[in-house]
Amino acid sequence: MSITHIVLCRIATGTPEAEIAAIRDELAALQPLVPGMGPLTFGADCSPEGLARGHSHAFVIPFADTAARDTYLSHPAHKRAGQRLVAACEGGVDGLTVLDIA
Repeated sequence: MSITHIVLCRIATGTPEAEIAAIRDELAALQPLVPGMGPLTFGADCSPEGLARGHSHAFVIPFADTAARDTYLSHPAHKRAGQRLVAACEGGVDGLTVLDIA
């Protein structure tokens, strides 16, 4: 069963675009390291609906199955990128919403 990993982020105001790009690049660099990980889609909110609830950015990663997702979650490079992302979010981990859908 394939898994789609969805992360909504409240990036802190004033975070340099270069830092946001570096976080995106770190996460994307995991693809060749994690069998079954698809390409990262990452970007800033551009919805005209006004329903972002404070989330400024999001990323989505498709995984072939739960084993691939779990490998990604436990990978040391993911943990490093995750720490960097948390540091860039308003309120740290409280600035993130994570959903996995099958």
